[in-house]
Amino acid sequence: MLDDATSAAVRRVVALVAILNLAYFGIEFSVALAIKSVSLFADSIDFLEDASVNLLIFLALNWSTKNRSRLGMGLAVILMIPALATVWALWGKFTSPSVPEPLYLSTTGLGALVVNLSCALMLARVLHHAGSITQAAFLSSRNDAIANVAIIVAGLVTAGTNSIWPDVIVGIGIAIMNLDAAREVWEAAREEHRAVAPS
Repeated sequence: MLDDATSAAVRRVVALVAILNLAYFGIEFSVALAIKSVSLFADSIDFLEDASVNLLIFLALNWSTKNRSRLGMGLAVILMIPALATVWALWGKFTSPSVPEPLYLSTTGLGALVVNLSCALMLARVLHHAGSITQAAFLSSRNDAIANVAIIVAGLVTAGTNSIWPDVIVGIGIAIMNLDAAREVWEAAREEHRAVAPS
């Protein structure tokens, strides 16, 4: 169990991170649909998933270590949702190919990068206070920031090539990163669960 001061500090951070992620989800999802971008679609679903993760952390902070480790395993499954959503978006891209507008792609990616870096920095300060569940939130924001840099580059390359492939490749990369983050969180949660389970 966390002490009251630590719990309150972590709650403030995850609540703010949840609000920021939910707000930018709306922006990025709208742009993704408008310009038919796979990478922005995948990243926008990621923002929605991050908002959900942080909301769950907010609710679970005072749970026992064993119950938080169980939640950590559940969050690992949630982290896979953007990867599955990306597969659906890729199918749509291949059945109806269209090149996304490069300027909107890069500028929306830049906005997402600012949000995710801010969230990652806030979460880094509380990373070790609640085990795998805060690790899930931090890893998700960190991976999103990396993905946003790739989205910005994809927009620049798309401007020069007028090809769907930069957007598609980045979308696939985002899916792979989410699967890897899910694996890391699952392993951390399993270790926590083993540590508190009766021998």
